[in-house]
Amino acid sequence: MFISKPLIHELLEVRARKLGRDREGLSRVAVCVADLGEIVQPRAKIRVLDDEADNRILECAIAGHAESTVTGDRAKLHHGQDEQPQIITLQSYLTLPS
Repeated sequence: MFISKPLIHELLEVRARKLGRDREGLSRVAVCVADLGEIVQPRAKIRVLDDEADNRILECAIAGHAESTVTGDRAKLHHGQDEQPQIITLQSYLTLPS
């Protein structure tokens, strides 16, 4: 799993907005997420998807040379199967050979 600082900031902003702004809790979330994945630094901004936060996800995937990103968001799934990284459903990801 790849993560970038912009994605961590987005996650913390959404969490604070929806669940409250407990600084200690936000710090724990940031540390936990950073420990779960490899932090990459996207070098270029892209504008492929309508939602800017979704573009940050693609930037992160590209920076990490990910083969795919997993989502349930149907809008993102129309990015194109021939594009890299591919955007696939969780169902498709779980059926990939190991």
